[in-house]
Amino acid sequence: MRTGAQWDALPKGEYPSKTTCHARFQEWNEQGVFPAILAALYEMIKELQLLDLREAFVDGTFSAAKKGAQMSVPPRRGRAPRS
Repeated sequence: MRTGAQWDALPKGEYPSKTTCHARFQEWNEQGVFPAILAALYEMIKELQLLDLREAFVDGTFSAAKKGAQMSVPPRRGRAPRS
């Protein structure tokens, strides 16, 4: 599973090694821990009426930038119509 997580970026001294953290993530993923957490959060939000879940969604879209791409490209100007 590729998550885009940068295991080297974990704060030093606060977490186990990046290898251990990745292994735990894989274990929890295989055991269905994350869907269980989301289900528990859903139930809590529903019980406390904190959000109308009929109008909420999680956006998991991702758009990767190409390597070496410019950050911003000026818009092209159209040609003036000929008279």
